[in-house]
Amino acid sequence: MTAGEAFELHNAMRQYGILGSVTPEDPENLDGTWLVVDEDGQDITRQAYARMLQARTRQPQRGFVIAR
Repeated sequence: MTAGEAFELHNAMRQYGILGSVTPEDPENLDGTWLVVDEDGQDITRQAYARMLQARTRQPQRGFVIAR
């Protein structure tokens, strides 16, 4: 994942309440690959990305959607 993709994923994770930290794989190379890690430092990039995609496709269960 690039730095731009990491920024977008980080924003989506905050919006949907997905836990994890987005960090560069190599802290000295911010243009390199980025990962999502849990509190134990385990790579959970795939799981976080899948949860974000699932959250974005979720439809309201009840209520009304009012377009402005």
